Amino acid sequence: METKRAPAIQHLSGKSTLPIVEVFYEFNQLKALYRQGWLRVGIPKTQCETVAEHTLGVTLLALFLADEYFPALDKGKLLRMGLLHDFGEIYAGDIVPGKMSLADKHELEKQSVERVFLRLPKGRDYLAIWQEFEEGKTAEARFMKEIDRLEMGLQASVYEHEKLGDLSVFFESTDKALSTPGLRKILDALLALRN
Repeated sequence: METKRAPAIQHLSGKSTLPIVEVFYEFNQLKALYRQGWLRVGIPKTQCETVAEHTLGVTLLALFLADEYFPALDKGKLLRMGLLHDFGEIYAGDIVPGKMSLADKHELEKQSVERVFLRLPKGRDYLAIWQEFEEGKTAEARFMKEIDRLEMGLQASVYEHEKLGDLSVFFESTDKALSTPGLRKILDALLALRN
């Protein structure tokens, strides 16, 4: 996996500290881990978003769009889900589609989140929220899955406007993932910007 720097957790090797300090050093990895799919299509590292930047985008979109399209959803759960949904990538890395089976990817990410979350007093609650997102069965999880993909489409639009290449494959992937009419309207606006 391509990263900006070595994992911060290495600095705690052989040291004893509080679990919250360890977890901070671990999730610091998401600030350094490039989104591998962008690198794969030639986005330069100097402009490539990190997983943490993507997480922020997903969480903000959920905050801004939930009230408009799904006012009945649990907003607190959406925000927790947005913030936690990529924690599996701390140790598993940002695995791009086609590199391994979805079951193997899920298992690696589950091991990662268990390793991180279970040191925290509310770790089982965080693990349950992460698992709920992964399963995609609740209204909140389905919404967040769409938001996760919509954020990718929005980022693809930014990159195309910065003349970093034809990112049609990312728009196609976003198109396949969106079923909510309001979110599809946003995608349509992005596609109109491409012309």
